[in-house]
Amino acid sequence: MDTMLGINLIAMNPEVRAGRPYLLGTTITVADIAIAKIFHRLEPEEIAENHNLTLPQVYAALAYYYDHKAEIDANIQERRRLAAEMKEKRVGSRHQSLFG
Repeated sequence: MDTMLGINLIAMNPEVRAGRPYLLGTTITVADIAIAKIFHRLEPEEIAENHNLTLPQVYAALAYYYDHKAEIDANIQERRRLAAEMKEKRVGSRHQSLFG
């Protein structure tokens, strides 16, 4: 009989990063790692170095991402939509627009 072993590097907690899956011991989400790999085209070694992570952490996040791709992609798209909406409303802008 096979025994399934988990790496236990991914966690979810409603009080951390709005309940999105993240790397245990950090606040870096699986989506953050997926974005770095897919959109910024960084290699796992670069991601590890940039985020002060180990390679096993990066690969665990990527494995989790590919296993839950549809859900995480939907989350990424929602984050992009909210960012665009905030930009359009100039949320976070320190100065009023000169044009209105």
